[in-house]
Amino acid sequence: MQKYGLIGYPLSHSFSKAYFNQKFEIEKIDAEYVNFEIPNIKEFKNVIKENPDLCGLNVTLPYKTQIIPLLDDIDEDARLIGAVNVIKFSKGFFGKTKLKGYNSDIIGFKKSIEPLLNDTHRKALILGTGGASKAVFQGLKQMGVGATFVSRKPQDFCITYNEITPKTMEKYTVIINTTPVGMFPNINECPDIPYDLVTPNHLLYDLLYNPDETLFMKKGKEQGAVVKNGLEMLLLQAFAAWEIWQK
Repeated sequence: MQKYGLIGYPLSHSFSKAYFNQKFEIEKIDAEYVNFEIPNIKEFKNVIKENPDLCGLNVTLPYKTQIIPLLDDIDEDARLIGAVNVIKFSKGFFGKTKLKGYNSDIIGFKKSIEPLLNDTHRKALILGTGGASKAVFQGLKQMGVGATFVSRKPQDFCITYNEITPKTMEKYTVIINTTPVGMFPNINECPDIPYDLVTPNHLLYDLLYNPDETLFMKKGKEQGAVVKNGLEMLLLQAFAAWEIWQK
């Protein structure tokens, strides 16, 4: 039996385990998916040692960056993003296990948002500067959309929410929330942008998917904007992870 799994901490709200085990059952794949909840990245070596039948792993918070030095190789997208959320296991010389890191978030994001983009969507505001924002930035860049980060605190590479002007809103017609603001149970919160300047030309994309429609999305919809949550991205990145493991 093949074995796949997820490393991170904590894993109580993991999507991957239920998704993949259901997939294996429905498609009659002789495999299982297990959670490896490790409180310290140093325990990763024990996971590998104690599970010699592992074929692949997903990586979630807080280890998407910390895992990189422990891998034999990473692909170009993961290197540019600086984060890994998929590890493929293969056999190298003399049967030694080789670990290569990938980032399927960028794949899921691009496939999810690309059908919504049109010629007016040339610039994007990325709300937040966490790990997911880096995948979004690289994905937009590959699709020819320029992006600027927005942060609560002044930083060299981004603007603050207070610096979003009417001219900014006119130029940046794609706005992507990569922050946890508005996630259940805090459903009455939303990123601090000037929603009265949102137009039907805008696309508001929220990486959150709980609730289905965040306040960020509701406010955008009220102004006539196209809105979308991150559920499809979540599913597409899982599809991509499986394809990476199988290739």
